[in-house]
Amino acid sequence: MTGGSAQEEHRRLVEEIRRHDRLYYTLAQPEISDREYDQLFSRLRELEEQQPELVSEASPTQKVSETPLSEFPSIEHAVPMLSLDNTYSEEELVEFVERTKRATEKEALDWVIEPKVDGVAVAAVYQDGRLLRGVTRGDGSVGDVITENLLGVRSLPRTLAGVSKGVLEVRGEAFMTLSGFRRLNEKREEDGEDPFANPRNATAGTLKQLDPKIAAQRPLDVVFYGLGQVDGVELPETQFSFYQWLQENGIPAPEHCWVAQDIDGIHAALSELQERRRGLNYEIDGAVIKIDDRQWHRRLGATSRAPRWAIAYKFASERAQTILESVSFQVGRTGVITPVAELAPTPLAGSVIRRATLHNEDHIRRKNVLCRDRVWIEKAGEVIPAVIGPIIESRPEDATSIVFPHECPECAATTLRESHPDTGNTIWRCVNSDCPAQLRAKIEHWCSRKAMDIEGAGTVVIRQLVQRELVRHPADLYQLSMETLQGLERMAEKSARNLHSGIETSKERPFHRLLFALGIPNVGSTVAKTLAQAFPSMEKLSQATAETLIEVQDVGPIIADSVSAWFSQESNQRILEEMRAAGLPMSGPETEDEPAKNTEATGKTFVLTGTLPHWTRDEAKAHIEAAGGKVTGSVSKKTDYVVAGESAGSKLEKAERLQIQILDENELRVLLEVEASET
Repeated sequence: MTGGSAQEEHRRLVEEIRRHDRLYYTLAQPEISDREYDQLFSRLRELEEQQPELVSEASPTQKVSETPLSEFPSIEHAVPMLSLDNTYSEEELVEFVERTKRATEKEALDWVIEPKVDGVAVAAVYQDGRLLRGVTRGDGSVGDVITENLLGVRSLPRTLAGVSKGVLEVRGEAFMTLSGFRRLNEKREEDGEDPFANPRNATAGTLKQLDPKIAAQRPLDVVFYGLGQVDGVELPETQFSFYQWLQENGIPAPEHCWVAQDIDGIHAALSELQERRRGLNYEIDGAVIKIDDRQWHRRLGATSRAPRWAIAYKFASERAQTILESVSFQVGRTGVITPVAELAPTPLAGSVIRRATLHNEDHIRRKNVLCRDRVWIEKAGEVIPAVIGPIIESRPEDATSIVFPHECPECAATTLRESHPDTGNTIWRCVNSDCPAQLRAKIEHWCSRKAMDIEGAGTVVIRQLVQRELVRHPADLYQLSMETLQGLERMAEKSARNLHSGIETSKERPFHRLLFALGIPNVGSTVAKTLAQAFPSMEKLSQATAETLIEVQDVGPIIADSVSAWFSQESNQRILEEMRAAGLPMSGPETEDEPAKNTEATGKTFVLTGTLPHWTRDEAKAHIEAAGGKVTGSVSKKTDYVVAGESAGSKLEKAERLQIQILDENELRVLLEVEASET
């Protein structure tokens, strides 16, 4: 391969992997299987080994994926939180074992084999036996502080009976049990909400919730198998004994674990795990093989992204062949049209598969999938079906290209082809704002839990309300009488009363929930809270220009333009007037009779870094917000104060470079007018 072609392939692979990282980690909307992703990653690594000049710090091979979310405070890991190298090949597994034996100069090593739980990497830090914080992996160097959400995990101990001094950071995986995941999706469907795609996506979405009550209500669990910072705590010197120590101290450890002395023993353990896999109440996608003697963990160390003493052996997903008979198209709340593969019914992993999403036009083109193709399908995460690709040699003569409709399949209005602002994917959109499918989706969004949370407004009820033209926009919900609701099919008096009560109760939701419920493009629940703080009434927000909006922390030009454009439409202003007349909240608490405490912190932006001597990060954040301030996760020119504690890292350095005022805990307490007795 010439230098130019290698460079071009390297550039393409880097862009493709980054795109899939964003879809997987940040948006929780993966388009390809783990195996396909690993193949891309392996090819990138192969290119860089052949031509080292292609390697740079920006390459995905040089860091762990996932940028920390801005909604949570972030913190530097005292010890980098790495990923694992992985393989699907028995030959590569044997090579890893032999390579490690050569590095240790040992003829024989003890190995620990454990299930690789398919969840989200997290760490729990204990200080003097008490839970100090919970953190995500983030980019491996900096993670998001999610303490309140992890506290909702019932199996996670708040205190350790056997540890009274020192710092102990245990690392592992947050996940959902399969039984809990099924119950969660059943409840979401009953409430008219879209079901989660798989347990991992549900876990990731739960840990990103800013309301810890939501996390506490969901079936989260956790398992720990690794270590980060350890100071003043004595631990066993073997991995197997470490797991026993975890269990003795009430910390969840791997349920199944094997010790093997050679590659034959490793293979035997893998075979037994494969047999037990179907009986587990959680998803696994393979096994992790580690050296048992922990002294070798320290001596062998790690590369920039993975330890040298462990490897993940991935199990192949169950696959089946079927026929892609046709493609149907679904219309969402914003008019985006999603293609759905209609498949010949095929048994796979204990269920019959009839449908699978094809995501978008670009995804279809990359897969080179045609109608009537014989295709491979698999269960992504063993839960949702995915079309892996066509079997080209079996392509029939009557196979045809998948053509997106130029008219909306629901209302026959014109469709437009455009680029998605987040992913860059090509999307098709129905331009008719009165499209029944869009209206149903908008009403479902309005009634959803994160928005106005209207009990009893399920999919079947909403479909009837739209079909009978009883509801043309969300404001119409507040004009529905008991008699009208009882006239719907399968709507008994009790159900009608519950729904009517749910609609009335929704008038008590806070202002930011109403902003989110409006469905303004690019305004999620977090942005809605930010806007409600900056513009505490609908009148002030509607008068804000795009230039004014972009001055708000975390509001970029795309969001600013969306908000400004939405409020400039006369139809939206008329709907807002109807909502105002119905008694919906048109302002936030800042405009009520009891204003927020007015201090030097009011309206200021703070960033927290390091460990404070008396306050936890969450306590400091609560005091700042009570004083009218705002806490963000990153330092920028818009930051007013950086509060620095012990072990403050890059954020402190950046604050010094930008000449931002730096406070310690005592100075922060004075600024917030908080007395020592209040702590």
